[in-house]
Amino acid sequence: MLVPVLDFGPNPGALDMYEYAPVDLPANRPVVVVLHGCTQQADSMEAAGWNTLADQLKFTVVYAQQRTANQPVKCFTWYAPDDITRDSGEAKSIISMLDHAIAAHDSDASRVFVTGVSAGGAFTGVMLADYPDRFAGGSIFAGVPVGCADDLSSAQTCVQMTGSAQKSPMEWGDRVRAASSGFAGTFPRVQIFQGTQDFTVAPANATELVEQWTNVWGIDQTADATSTVGPATISQHTKGGTVAVELYSIDGMGHAIPVGDDGSGACPARVAPFFSDVKVCSTLRAAAFFGLVNDDGTNPDPDPDDMDDGSSGGCSATRPASSLWIFLAACAVAVQGRRSRRRRS
Repeated sequence: MLVPVLDFGPNPGALDMYEYAPVDLPANRPVVVVLHGCTQQADSMEAAGWNTLADQLKFTVVYAQQRTANQPVKCFTWYAPDDITRDSGEAKSIISMLDHAIAAHDSDASRVFVTGVSAGGAFTGVMLADYPDRFAGGSIFAGVPVGCADDLSSAQTCVQMTGSAQKSPMEWGDRVRAASSGFAGTFPRVQIFQGTQDFTVAPANATELVEQWTNVWGIDQTADATSTVGPATISQHTKGGTVAVELYSIDGMGHAIPVGDDGSGACPARVAPFFSDVKVCSTLRAAAFFGLVNDDGTNPDPDPDDMDDGSSGGCSATRPASSLWIFLAACAVAVQGRRSRRRRS
């Protein structure tokens, strides 16, 4: 069960915080931040199974939740400058949640990860770009490139990824670099999941995301390794032996998070709206990408209960009634909503 956290610090974006932490959680364990999609709420994302993994591997899960007062269909405002700029709006609210969780559970601030779907996927990229000093990696499901839009009109073009929305890798990379101006460290590693039959977020967004983050990492857009699992083609882009950017292009999948048994271990995810059984357990694969589990699903920590020093090794769903309208609905009233929510928070 998710626990609401009512007073987690500065909340200029007027979001709600929920968390899940195992009762026997040791110190110096990782944190995973989870961002839902439009029409969802925090507990909708429990279907991904991160709480189950948290029990097994001992880490904290933080869930941010949009308010209907801000967006009637609960989309994170992934394009509004007031919400996506570092230390302002919704981005600042999510960082406040993270800071609260790290302090409350004595978590390992060097092992913090973020994942989200749809509008939450778009905002996952925002958090990685705004706070590369705070996140070690992220997993983006059906998202759009960072800095693609700054108002409702450009947001619609970005989701469809048509015409002027498409940019060169350098242009995309510059938008990430501008979000964290002055950052001289290593950027977070990025994993991308996209269905080829997604009619809500155009699959071309995945290509643009790969171009954006490979440019940020200073590598080209030609995959260094490719493989398949079920209907998914996996493309990996490496730098210095590290997989910096990884894409799962899932043939035939719509607007959803892929789940199901793919041989990587017991999949903790389950069928639910926006979760589709395509025999690809994205939760385990994201956890492996983050270094929380090994590639075969086993625990990289011999006994996480004893790892107090923080050392470590490293489902057919009914297709949801989603559309471009659901992804963007109520955005036209976002400015008015932001004005009123600042007074309430």
